[in-house]
Amino acid sequence: MPTRWRTRAHTFPLQERVLIMGVLNVTPDSFSDGGRYLGVEVAVARAVEIEAEGADLLDLGGESSRPGSQPVPVDVELARVLPVLAALAGRVRIPISVDTTKAEVARRALDAGAAIINDVSALRNDPDMADVVAKAQAGLVLMHMQGTPATMQHHPAYTAVVEEVCDFLRLRVEAAVAAGIEVERIAVDPGFGFGKTSDHNLALLGGLQTLRVLDRPIVIGPSRKSFVGGILGCPVEEREWGTAAAVAVGVFQGAHVVRVHSVRQMKDVARVAQAIRDQIPLYVNR
Repeated sequence: MPTRWRTRAHTFPLQERVLIMGVLNVTPDSFSDGGRYLGVEVAVARAVEIEAEGADLLDLGGESSRPGSQPVPVDVELARVLPVLAALAGRVRIPISVDTTKAEVARRALDAGAAIINDVSALRNDPDMADVVAKAQAGLVLMHMQGTPATMQHHPAYTAVVEEVCDFLRLRVEAAVAAGIEVERIAVDPGFGFGKTSDHNLALLGGLQTLRVLDRPIVIGPSRKSFVGGILGCPVEEREWGTAAAVAVGVFQGAHVVRVHSVRQMKDVARVAQAIRDQIPLYVNR
């Protein structure tokens, strides 16, 4: 099992505790917090709050990848992300991940101080992305997605979703390493809600341990997702208890990093789930 995850200037030990990645979207249309943090000042205030609530990482996004969303031009994404990165210099100590599929956005963000690139396309959207990440010696999250954000929820289909997602991520890790990215800098994400039905998401959550064979840190992002809302029959703003259940199961099944909107609450959930997990022989000698 992986013992550490390396980013540009940080090395995270993975056996001490589950890492919390706080979400900050500076977009008008993200599914949960779209429009709330568009101004630089309000975005910086939220970033400082995320750190104070106990996050280990901050994930900054300038382009929505919600179902049905369309890509935005590079200059628009840069105009959303770069001023926030500049304003955060010296304001937060935790590493910043930038959620993008564009090499130019990644390059400029890394130059501005970002430490990790969170690529929902797993390096497939932009042929230059791998080279940018490799040269910067940045951390990288490779996520599984069937289709594109615009089409991914039309008719997602799998024969064996857990095995297919695992095989996809194995191939993307191999591609990243072949492109010069050090394997200890790579984490994987099964992509809850990205080209999956509710049943697919639940199967992935229940079978998350299968991804342990990849020997890479496992990142999960079930926070406020539609499968939680579908089970509970509730809107986005009422999905925190359901998110807590998904986070607990994900941690219990071996997640190393949890990407969430409500940092303080989900950190508590992760701590308790990990404390229980660590008493089970399967994990004691992991």
